[in-house]
Formats: sequence, structure tokens, C-alpha cells
Amino acid sequence: MPGGRLTQPERQQIALGLSDDLTYAEIARRLDRPTSTVTREVLRNGGPGSYRADLAQRAAARRARRRPATAPAAPSPARSGDAHALREFEEWFTTLLMQSGLPRTPAGVLMCLYLSNDSGLTAADLVQRLGVSPSAVSKAIAGLETHGLVLRERVAGRRERYVADGDVWFRSLLTAARTNADLAEASRQGAQLVGPDTPAGMRLASMARFMDLVSDSILRAAADARVMLETEAPDAPAGAASA
Repeated sequence: MPGGRLTQPERQQIALGLSDDLTYAEIARRLDRPTSTVTREVLRNGGPGSYRADLAQRAAARRARRRPATAPAAPSPARSGDAHALREFEEWFTTLLMQSGLPRTPAGVLMCLYLSNDSGLTAADLVQRLGVSPSAVSKAIAGLETHGLVLRERVAGRRERYVADGDVWFRSLLTAARTNADLAEASRQGAQLVGPDTPAGMRLASMARFMDLVSDSILRAAADARVMLETEAPDAPAGAASA
């Protein structure tokens, strides 16, 4: 029976086993591991419905780097220029973006754009920083643009650079609100199509109402937050009492 820590291929096999609705015992048997090892691995990484091999591997790597000292989930605040702490933060930040639903490369692109002190990064910059192919960067940018998370700007010649500015999450929420509004409209039409008094029709009508409420709440919250941030004094800490 093999010992030691789980490897990335083993974590991928666990993810495949979960997707096939295998029991922990069956997955463990195929890996020649104790059932308790598989159970603990899945439960500490989101449970059977949320387990992802890449995120679990990254979390394990972070835990290994922290041993033997115990550390908080987030890296300690670092002084400017602390390269090791910055790498720790990049890893943590990228993992959080992946947990929010972004694939690895788009999460890495967004992390690079957020942490850059430049006015933007080109595709070549992102390829170099992330160590991925140009096509992977292009695909990631396209996906991020769809969600309003990245802006594309033309620079000298035919070159482009990409920016994640201060309004990035505002635009992203607007995109989400529009998507929810489209789902609401589609649900209303579907309810009429199958009959509003049928179980399916009532289910679709309820979904439409829910999406309407969610969209309205998102738009109100986003607008309020934007106004609040724009009216805050630049040097005033959040929540500071006025004199």
C-alpha cells in the first residue's frame, strides 16, 4: 500500500471517481489507499459536490510550505518588496479566484492585472509571467471580457494591452444582472409556452420572479457601492468617523 501524501494524478482520479458517483471506498480501492485518506481529502476540499483536483493540489502545496509552523488561511501582511510574501499572496489570490469559478489561466491573468503597477499588460507580458501559451492567454482574455472583468486597449501599432481597472467588479455585476434578466425573460416565455398553471409553468414563473428580484438587488447594490466609493475621501480609511 503506498504511503505519503496524495499526488496530483491521484487527486485527479478522486475527482473522476466522484464525477462517476463512486463511493469513497471504491475510489480508495482503485488508488490502493485507505478509505479514510480519500474521505478526509474530499471533505477538507469542498466536499463531493465541489471537489476539484487542481484546487486541492494547490491547497496541499500551501499547507506543505507552512509546516511546521501554523499560519492563518491568508498570508501575513507583507512589506513592499517582500518577494516571498508576494508569491504567497499571488498563490492565495489565484486560488480564491479559482474557487469563485474561474479556470486556472483566467484566474492567473486577473491576478497579474490586479497586481501590476503598469497601466496594463500585453499578451506577451502575460505569457511570460504565467508561463502559458499565447493561445491560452487569448482564450482567457476572451472569457474575462465576456464577464466584464477585463478591458482591452489599443497601444502602438496593432498591439493591445489589457486592464483590470477600479470599475471591473461594477461592470461584472452589471453583466451578471443582464444575464439574470435574460434568464427571467426566458423563464416567463417558457411558462406561457408550457402553460402557467402546470407544475413546469409554475416552476418557470417562480424562477422568473426570483431572477427579477436578484437582478434588481444586484443593480441597486452595485450602484450604491459605486456612489459610496466615489464620494469617500481618498485618504480616509473605510469606516472612519467624520470629524
